[in-house]
Amino acid sequence: MDFSFTPEQNEFRRTVRDFAEKVIAPRAEEMDETEEFPEDIVRQMGGLGLFGLPFPEEYGGAGADFTTLCIAIEELARVDSSMAITLEAGVGLGAMPIFLFGSEDQKQKWLVPLARGEHLAGFGLTEPGAGSDAGGTQTKARVENGAWIIDGSKSFITNVGTPMSLFVTITAVTGKNGNTQEISNIIVPVGTPGFTVGKKYKKMGWHASDTRELAFDGVRVPEENLLGAKGEGFKNFLTILDGGRVAIGALAVGLAQGCLDQSIAYAKERKQFGRPIGEFQAVAFKLADIATNTELARLAVYRGAWMADRGMPFKKEASMAKLFASEIAVTAAREAVQIHGGYGFINEFPVSRFYRDSKVLEIGEGTSEVQRMLIARELLGF
Repeated sequence: MDFSFTPEQNEFRRTVRDFAEKVIAPRAEEMDETEEFPEDIVRQMGGLGLFGLPFPEEYGGAGADFTTLCIAIEELARVDSSMAITLEAGVGLGAMPIFLFGSEDQKQKWLVPLARGEHLAGFGLTEPGAGSDAGGTQTKARVENGAWIIDGSKSFITNVGTPMSLFVTITAVTGKNGNTQEISNIIVPVGTPGFTVGKKYKKMGWHASDTRELAFDGVRVPEENLLGAKGEGFKNFLTILDGGRVAIGALAVGLAQGCLDQSIAYAKERKQFGRPIGEFQAVAFKLADIATNTELARLAVYRGAWMADRGMPFKKEASMAKLFASEIAVTAAREAVQIHGGYGFINEFPVSRFYRDSKVLEIGEGTSEVQRMLIARELLGF
């Protein structure tokens, strides 16, 4: 089996790594402290073509594959998870629904500016009362005089409150099929009357990423803003989440690799009892474990990406990659802080930020418990 990347992908990895180390890394601590969205950096990411990677050139994209997107997310996360999740959510949750389910007119209107990196968009699925139970959506939409009238709210939504934000695609109940709610997807532009973007959440991590609550009070959008077929919104967004789980796995791999890089450097430099702490078995074994688990997670993630690129079913593999990678990222961050000792508890050291950033990886785009449930269903055929 050939696990190597193409020469083009390896060159692309070097390009993104260079950008992350030269542009993002020097400001990562400041962004974490101020909790401000760095529009200038995100626009530079757009200039590199990162937001258009998996989309055809005819829509302003780069015509690359999903694996290449995962490479970019991994390299950004080695340095800063806020910028990695901005890319992951911008592509996988903001633009991908339009590409997969949109009409040609919708792609020209909404996808092109996203793929060019000129704007961002969000994915409004989660609600205060509908998290893991996403099918319990309470936001409602009805047709009236050629327009959708939307009422409800969404929570934990990324990339909708920035100066670059263009729209959010939401799930809303648009009817009933017997005892089952009919859920559809509707595009809601930012600035539409009645659409309120709340204040930024004060989060444990991902401080420079934009995350907010959204409210819809009699919001009116054209009937043609329906994305995909009426009643297929929930099914369509489950499809989106499969790819998103692999991408979150790539982010987790990048964070774990960043923990390893920082810990190796510190273990060589820091001396106790007259020698580098890396010479002590207790520290060396931690490094060996972080490295082994990171490499195993990387294999799981890129296997999922490889399957996605070939149009193969990958639901189980996506959940496995996301579950394993997110949990080893949390472990890697915890061990990295331990290796750094007291300095790991100081925010000026990147591993402190990595530790705070890691936990959400076990929660977002399906908790670890949900991933285990999905894997078990696939195994049992339920």
